[in-house]
Parts: sequence; C-alpha cells; structure tokens
Amino acid sequence: MATQKPPSALIALIEALRRLPGVGPKSAQRIAYHLLQHDRDGAALLGQALTEAVTRIKHCSLCNTFSETGVCETCSSPRRDAALLCVVETPSDQLMIEQTLTYKGLYFVLMGHLSPIDGIGPKDIHLERLLTRATDGAVTEVILATNFTNEGEATAHYIGEMLKARGLKVSRLARGVPVGGELEYTDAGTIAQAVLERRRT
Repeated sequence: MATQKPPSALIALIEALRRLPGVGPKSAQRIAYHLLQHDRDGAALLGQALTEAVTRIKHCSLCNTFSETGVCETCSSPRRDAALLCVVETPSDQLMIEQTLTYKGLYFVLMGHLSPIDGIGPKDIHLERLLTRATDGAVTEVILATNFTNEGEATAHYIGEMLKARGLKVSRLARGVPVGGELEYTDAGTIAQAVLERRRT
C-alpha cells in the first residue's frame, strides 16, 4: 500500500529550509510543520522579510558589505578614518568588530575566503576590488581580520603579500587568551600564540 506524500508546497518549504546552515532534514521538517500549525502569521512575515531582503539588499560599491544604498552608511560617514582599512570575511565579522567600539576605520568585506579545494580563488573573493580600494591613495594601513582557520590564514597571507608588494603597511589581528579565560582551560596553540605575541606592560 502506497504511503501518502505531504503536499508539494510543504515538501518545497522543507527543502528550502534545509538550505539554512545547521538545519538537517528532521529540523527542516519540524520548523515547517511548526510554522504551518502554530505560527502562520510568523511564516508570512518570514516570507515577506526574505523577499524584501533579497530584493532590496545589494553590495556597497566601496566595501562590498550588504547595503540598501550604493554606498553603505559606514563608507559614507565623514567620521571614519579613511587611512585604515580592515579586511574581513563576512558582514557578520564586520558587525562583531563594530560592536567592540574600538575601530574607527573603514572596511572591505571579502564575502568568503580562499579555498582551492572548494574552487574558491582570488576572483571569487573580490581581490581586484580590494586592491583598488587599498591603493586609492587614502589608505595607509590594511588590517587583516580574517578568521584564524587554515583558509583564513591562507587568505590573510595571500592578501598581505599582495599589498606589501605595493608598499602598504599590513597588520594582522593578534591572537591570544580570551578575556576572562583561564590558562588551565585554554588550548596549547592559543597559549603559544599569546606568548609569541606578548606585549610590554
């Protein structure tokens, strides 16, 4: 006896939810059923917000972050220090740095990192645009704030060599023991890096 299939629209919703990071088949199914059973208004709002975001959000022509305007609010602000350019992998990384309230320069968002295994090369992370931005005559220092993963480190090295060859000062985010962290519970690699990057007090 054939089993009854869910409606095609429900199957399509489940498949769409599976595209989200960390959402597997079971989780996607639970979310879909929850929205349809208990929160149809929420589902409608989610659909509307997604449609608006996809339609309205573009990339800033200068820093490549998400923006509803041609040039984002950060790039157009006269209060930012145009001599400093911080390179990050994603807009969420940019947001984290902004939340520290310590950085007053500008940004360039790569929207990824170099990963030859995945077929992601220099063109895929907009390195030509970064080079144009970094050599605009205003930038004097580029801060590489890519993640401390193998891909992030390789990306930082590649960009660093490219920019240093053009006479720019290049720095890298320091690594070390997190604030409030106890050495006993910190991995050896992090402690080693903290020792190497120690500073005078």
